[in-house]
Amino acid sequence: MAAGSIIIQSFLVFCFLLGLASSLRPPPPTGLCAASVTPQGYKCQEFEVKTQDGYILSMQRIPEGRAGGGGNKQPVLIQHGVMVDGITWFLNPPDQSLPFILADAGFDVWIANTRGTRYSRRHTTLDPSMPEFWNWTWDELVTFDLPATFDFVFSQTGQKVHYVGHSMGTLIALASFSEGRLVDKVKSAALLSPIAYLSHMTTALGVVAAKAFVGEITTLLGIAEFNPKGEAVGQFLKMLCSKPGIDCYDLLSALTGKNCCLNSSTVELFLTNEPQPTSTKNMVHLAQTVRDGVVAKYNYGSSEFNLMHYGETRPPIYNLSNIPHNLPLFVSYGGLDALSDPRDVGLLLDSLKLHDGDKLTVQFIKDYAHADFIMGVNAKDIVYTAIVAFFNRQ
Repeated sequence: MAAGSIIIQSFLVFCFLLGLASSLRPPPPTGLCAASVTPQGYKCQEFEVKTQDGYILSMQRIPEGRAGGGGNKQPVLIQHGVMVDGITWFLNPPDQSLPFILADAGFDVWIANTRGTRYSRRHTTLDPSMPEFWNWTWDELVTFDLPATFDFVFSQTGQKVHYVGHSMGTLIALASFSEGRLVDKVKSAALLSPIAYLSHMTTALGVVAAKAFVGEITTLLGIAEFNPKGEAVGQFLKMLCSKPGIDCYDLLSALTGKNCCLNSSTVELFLTNEPQPTSTKNMVHLAQTVRDGVVAKYNYGSSEFNLMHYGETRPPIYNLSNIPHNLPLFVSYGGLDALSDPRDVGLLLDSLKLHDGDKLTVQFIKDYAHADFIMGVNAKDIVYTAIVAFFNRQ
């Protein structure tokens, strides 16, 4: 899920999977196109994109709707959250899935898959079995992954790119825009369940997890890859689930809030395909965002190490008020989202208070929680139709 997301996607199915792992089918061995797109009657193309730090990312393109049609279509890049991959956008039937809806509406749709996930586990010199492969956080997604995908779509289409992000997919976009990255290539951005500030996260398990992810956790677990299906992480999650007041049996609601509109078969399909690995260092960074209440680069845990990396004793802040005020933004958030809490979204919107009034569209959905935005059976009518209209206005 996106957002990709943040602590939600990392812990959304962790403990639940401990009891269900034996019943889960293995993920499809083929590419995303063959697994989720072409069986639905849509054209789909597979691409590989290399980042400047050597990761080889998988991308997919749906160039047209099921009915076909040529012309110079506007490109849209769709970015998932943490612990999931591009398949998370295709769990509902085609008429309820955002990429297909956009393709049928006349857009040229591109799907991103973050480093470390199922289809993006390659590097020019490193292997996933090496700790160095996992030496990154969402800072590197801001610096390397997102620019690589944007540059590739821009080079293939020659047009500015609409962007859709969910959860951590919104965090890396906001951080990028705040540093002036991508602003010459992005046409507009739709941010679903936006993650920036996380200090009001209300889930008991999320709070415990954030406290547990201290800088020493990599040494504690002895791993660089955070794979919720692995034994070491499984033991760590069992420990979290044993804490008083932590209920890991209703994990979806416990971490995302009470999602109003999920189909049980879609949840089962989600559990078949997700979660995906991320780096333990990335989990530490996300936990720092929860604990510190600021959107900042990774904290190396000591003034000396921070000075070595940043030239200052504290990690630099991503100043979201620096996002260009004329960049068209669509922000959609839910009243029951326990991860992207409305109070934290309020802090984000306060950072955007100087944004041009006609360039900021805000949608509040009282009954929605975190997962409804990508798996809700009524997301098409409530959210996706609004996104299409927003893109068409730009």
